[in-house]
Amino acid sequence: MYKQRIVIKVGTNVMTNKDNRIVRPVLARLVKQIAELYERDIITILVSSGSVIAGREVLGKSKIKNKTQRRQVYSSIGQPRMMRLYYNIFNDYGLKCAQVLPTKRDFTPGIHRENMISCCEGLLSEGVIPIANEDDAVSVTTSMFSDNDELASLIAQLINADKLIILTDIDGVYTGHPDSESSDLIENINPNEDLNKYIQDSNKNEEQGRGGMGSKLDCAQEAAAQNIPTYIANGKKDNTIIDIIDGKNIGTRISL
Repeated sequence: MYKQRIVIKVGTNVMTNKDNRIVRPVLARLVKQIAELYERDIITILVSSGSVIAGREVLGKSKIKNKTQRRQVYSSIGQPRMMRLYYNIFNDYGLKCAQVLPTKRDFTPGIHRENMISCCEGLLSEGVIPIANEDDAVSVTTSMFSDNDELASLIAQLINADKLIILTDIDGVYTGHPDSESSDLIENINPNEDLNKYIQDSNKNEEQGRGGMGSKLDCAQEAAAQNIPTYIANGKKDNTIIDIIDGKNIGTRISL
């Protein structure tokens, strides 16, 4: 049996450069840390973005005008590419990984939720690292996850995770703009607080469209309220995940 089970979410901004291209060394550093946790009998579910960007790299500029359809096409092309990248890197560390593509209905009470639990528990019991991403190819716009932050929070609650780590491209939640000298990193937040005071326009530049600091805090609050300590931290820095597991003051912790 594993000592702990944790959910790690890595966003597009963590794994891409300024030219919106996937940076393989970032993925390698991520997998290296997951492999180290595995050696400590700590198993991970990875919630990974990137399929749309990966698909765009392959296809180039699409002629499709409809944004939803264009996203479906990019995601369909990019998802196997992301899995190939992950498969090869995990294989280098002697680990197995698996693709899990849930939709929102898989978390509603009933047979779909039970099936989702069965899938995750089966993979974890075999020591396989599940890599989850929303199935953008078939998700209906009106019932999509708000983003992968929500998906990660739901999975963490589904498997009663010991920790949820949300990796982004800034160090955590700040009192103001992250680049301002007068802005301080907030180390601890109680999920019972009114979190709106931590959400400022300056924090929303981190992601365009889906996602953003407001979404991260909402999803962190929901997980933390279920007694799952949640961290928002910088995934571009070395050893962030290991440092969190080792109890170092990294990022922003949201917990009771």
